[in-house]
Amino acid sequence: MAADAGGRATTTTANGSGTATAAGPGPVPGDGRAAGYRPRRTLPLRVEARRQLLRRRTLVVAAVLVLLPFVLVAAFAIGGDPATRGGRVSLMAAATASGGNFAATVLFVSAGFLLVVPVALFCGDTVASEASWSSLRYLLAAPVPRARLLLAKLTVALLFSAAAMVLLPLVALGVGTAAYGWGPLQLPTGGALSAGDAVGRLAVVVGYVFVSQLVTAALAFWLSTVTDAPLGAVGGAVGLTIVGNVLDQVTALGGWRDALPAHWQYAWADALQPTVEWSGMVQGASVSVAYALVLVALAFRGFARKDVVS
Repeated sequence: MAADAGGRATTTTANGSGTATAAGPGPVPGDGRAAGYRPRRTLPLRVEARRQLLRRRTLVVAAVLVLLPFVLVAAFAIGGDPATRGGRVSLMAAATASGGNFAATVLFVSAGFLLVVPVALFCGDTVASEASWSSLRYLLAAPVPRARLLLAKLTVALLFSAAAMVLLPLVALGVGTAAYGWGPLQLPTGGALSAGDAVGRLAVVVGYVFVSQLVTAALAFWLSTVTDAPLGAVGGAVGLTIVGNVLDQVTALGGWRDALPAHWQYAWADALQPTVEWSGMVQGASVSVAYALVLVALAFRGFARKDVVS
């Protein structure tokens, strides 16, 4: 059983085609829907969120993100304060100046790769895992419309990704404040921001990091709809993100690098200045959102025509 575009329950054959309208219990309205059937009420977000929250990989990701700040504090305690190169202040050199500086440093060392992994995991595992468990066809036979299924899973995956983005700096800010005190944020360009202003700037940084990761999220989600192997979708998204980072280091590409999402992944550093410079972040967000919209559209279009036999 499945649901067609109009929400009618149909029998789904092995090639995914609807052949006959199901005769459910009770009267059938004139449009062919079973009595009481409402496509928008299938697969509620709270149900999907609960299923994803209780999965082991979600708990492992949360544990890693919570433990990372403690590991860095221990590393600084063992190795001593970070060195200042050439008398210049950098995020790493000022990591122990305050809790705000420590949180900014944690974001700096994790934004390029560590935060890519939970995004790729939450978005790449969501549909492919159902196919690998042979439960995807039963979800569609509920019947859950295909667009509704993808929208619910993508929404929950993005919510969990955003939670991961927020969890890491929140824990880092708390741990850093406990270890180094609550004080001004020392800026790499010189000067400092008050502790209250620093929290607002860090919120801008976290928001931009999330937007910049939408490309990885959409890529992982698209791959999740075309493969039955969750590791393939997750690994493919992470691998292509790494390729993008490598290509961004090829200076011979010149202006072509501006079209790479990786080229703008550290544009959030413009928020850690006495006056926020928005142009780089706006351009980076535009590139990221444009790629994400195309990839999500490909996912919905491809899945709508896919023969679901898993």
